[in-house]
Amino acid sequence: MSDHSHSIVEHQFDDMAQQKETTTLAMWAFLLTEVLFFGGLFGAYTMLRHRFPEAFAVASNSLDLTLGAVNTAVLIGSSLTMALAVHAAQTNKRKQIILFLVLTIALGSVFLGIKAVEYSHKFHEHHVPGASFSFTEVPDWVDPATLSYNVENATQMFFSLYFAMTGLHALHMIVGVGIMLVMIWMAYKNRFSEHYYGPVEISGLYWHFVDIVWIFLFPLLYLLGRHFGGGH
Repeated sequence: MSDHSHSIVEHQFDDMAQQKETTTLAMWAFLLTEVLFFGGLFGAYTMLRHRFPEAFAVASNSLDLTLGAVNTAVLIGSSLTMALAVHAAQTNKRKQIILFLVLTIALGSVFLGIKAVEYSHKFHEHHVPGASFSFTEVPDWVDPATLSYNVENATQMFFSLYFAMTGLHALHMIVGVGIMLVMIWMAYKNRFSEHYYGPVEISGLYWHFVDIVWIFLFPLLYLLGRHFGGGH
């Protein structure tokens, strides 16, 4: 192991291997708390969807499937560039680290931009929960007279969860972009080597987790109960 690799072992660790193992374990522990956090929202969504299936299906059909699908493809692409950045760090290819991290940020920014467009549409359509909420786009395949609940009130529950879940996911994306900027700065300062690439690898775990959350959100919000003969 080179002198450089010894120099970046923090004083509380015996060696580089212990430092890497500890920091990786810490990230997995953090991600576990995130799973529990998002799990509560997924649980609430599942319970309410079971209680108001028609209203949730109607609200889901009002989402823009094309934008949701494009964002899914964008995040899958960002996972690839993140994995390539980690590989570049492991092989000590400084320019490639920076390139792939920049591409990861670019794709993450595209995702956030598309999500902003979706939010803008929902504000314009008065689908944001609150005093101005209105949902009158009930399709022919739903007869409100046969339901035991108010469709508009139930769709507001759907959109409350939609904004909570996608908004928290977007917040995690913004944090991820900030982390990538720090990794770029460290790579620019030549802080990484084939012996020391832990920060990039750990940042990759966080980014992949955020991507995986969206992989679950997309079918849950956009596809489940969708009638492909109508809606967006």
